[in-house]
Amino acid sequence: MKGLLRQHQAGLVALAVLSALTVLWSTPFLLPLKILAVFFHELAHLLTVLLTGGSPESLSLTPHQGGLVQARGGNRFLILSSGYLGSLLIGLALFMAALKGNIDRWVTALLGATLLIVATLYVREGFAFIFCAGTGAVMLAIARFTGHLVNDAVLRVIGLSSMIYVPLDIFSDTLARSELRSDARMLAEEFGGPTMFWGGLWLVLSVTTLLLALRMTIRHSEA
Repeated sequence: MKGLLRQHQAGLVALAVLSALTVLWSTPFLLPLKILAVFFHELAHLLTVLLTGGSPESLSLTPHQGGLVQARGGNRFLILSSGYLGSLLIGLALFMAALKGNIDRWVTALLGATLLIVATLYVREGFAFIFCAGTGAVMLAIARFTGHLVNDAVLRVIGLSSMIYVPLDIFSDTLARSELRSDARMLAEEFGGPTMFWGGLWLVLSVTTLLLALRMTIRHSEA
């Protein structure tokens, strides 16, 4: 009975967070979370470049939710495919870390360290450096000076907001405005198939992942 009650409460918390994010999505309050989601997108590109033998040169972010990774070499198909799907997996991993274990503080610290390392090695522009270094420092401070519940909430909010951002960004960049030079457009030009095919495929995967994450929240609760 208690287990069912905890599951019900966990589901309500997830739905409450999701509802709050939806209501506030178009407001300036969530801009830092959106830029962080863009960082995950570019980080996925950067990591794929490294894993496929390429050489990343720089990572940039803009206040208008833009981002870019400059690199040489690597597998173009995997690099172009990794942005949306990689950021989706990062969001899911953060969310699941909060949902399933007691390692929240370590995960928050790892996120902070990652932001600082990327800022040091690959960021060359003022805004991007300030955002990455500042957010990294905040994450490390949260991990160091707050407890499990705060870290759990931070990871859930970041994970959910990233997973929400991905399908909305895919729809905007590849379906609603298919003429943009998006990852899907470049993938279509270099490997064939229409832009909307790649965008539609990524959209289905992202929405499915978000629904599965919400389902897992209801089925699994922390003691």
